[in-house]
Amino acid sequence: MYNWSVDTERLKKNPDKYQRFILEQQINFGLNGIKLSRTDLEKHWHTIEIDPQKRTFLKKLLWPQS
Repeated sequence: MYNWSVDTERLKKNPDKYQRFILEQQINFGLNGIKLSRTDLEKHWHTIEIDPQKRTFLKKLLWPQS
């Protein structure tokens, strides 16, 4: 993941915010060969800010019956 506009060193001091930031960046801008962690995604599902269409697609993958 390449990010030049955010101070990731400062974000790393708060692991929860850093984890959400990484998930949002990977989902919105590409995984860059890294797989998403299902447990992290489920943990932060209600707090991450992602594209609505991507959210719908991921929701169908994570919880197919709902």
